[in-house]
Amino acid sequence: MTTRMIFAGFGGQGVMLMGQIISLAGMIEGKYVTWMPSYGPEMRGGTANCTVVLSDEEVASPVTDKAEVIVVMNIPSLVKFQTDVTPNGFLLINQSVIDRDADRSDIHVIKVPCNEVADELGNLKVANMVMLGAVIGGTDIISTDNLFKALEKKLSGGKSSLIEVNKKAITKGYEIGKMALAK
Repeated sequence: MTTRMIFAGFGGQGVMLMGQIISLAGMIEGKYVTWMPSYGPEMRGGTANCTVVLSDEEVASPVTDKAEVIVVMNIPSLVKFQTDVTPNGFLLINQSVIDRDADRSDIHVIKVPCNEVADELGNLKVANMVMLGAVIGGTDIISTDNLFKALEKKLSGGKSSLIEVNKKAITKGYEIGKMALAK
């Protein structure tokens, strides 16, 4: 099985980190993985997105024009990418920043209050991990155990003090994704 994903938002919202962590988790699970970043003209505050492909078979190309899972962290990303979700695919929307609905009825839409949950946890910088947890909870494409292992690897060294709050954020997001899937 192959799953193509796009993570998109403003620079500084952690979309690249989401892609890197889920890619690393895929490798830990023994999947074939590609990760390809794309930046707008500015890094922080400009647009940024990355494409991740997880597969049980070798991946021929990281380039994709359609994806089974698309995460949008801001309105410009929703406008740009919502048409690229494959039918019956998943569109995850950061409802803390995006005040509109998707224009599609043939996909699963999961709205995640990323900033509010991160604020409850005392660190607004973990909003991206709330979303990453919702991706896993809503789609079951990677196990949370392997996601946590990838997080620990990525945040080793000087950033290790952030591991626990990031795990809490992932867990909260996972619960949101599971509840949305159950509806």
